[in-house]
Amino acid sequence: MLVKFSTRFGQLLLLGESAVALVKLGGHSGTVPSAVLAADLPAFLQRLRAGLEAHGDEPSPPPPPREPDQDDDDEPRERPVSLRLRAVPLLDMIATAIEQGSDLMWDRA
Repeated sequence: MLVKFSTRFGQLLLLGESAVALVKLGGHSGTVPSAVLAADLPAFLQRLRAGLEAHGDEPSPPPPPREPDQDDDDEPRERPVSLRLRAVPLLDMIATAIEQGSDLMWDRA
């Protein structure tokens, strides 16, 4: 699953498992689709940053396992990416949304 974040000023796609983990760090239930209103974004951003301080070095959740017929042992595996690194574009998007007074919404892509 992919999750599309959007504001009036742009869109961002993240892997679903990572997106839900980041939204939960921000204090949201993790429901997809959902949103955070512009008035609530500063507090959401503060909770997300605090959550990343505590858990940011953890690897982002892996995508669900692939079907057995799609599993190629010869395919190189990606190194785990930390939640802190996955969060960078979302943090930028939220900061812009706060500056511009926009809501943050997300849905399945």
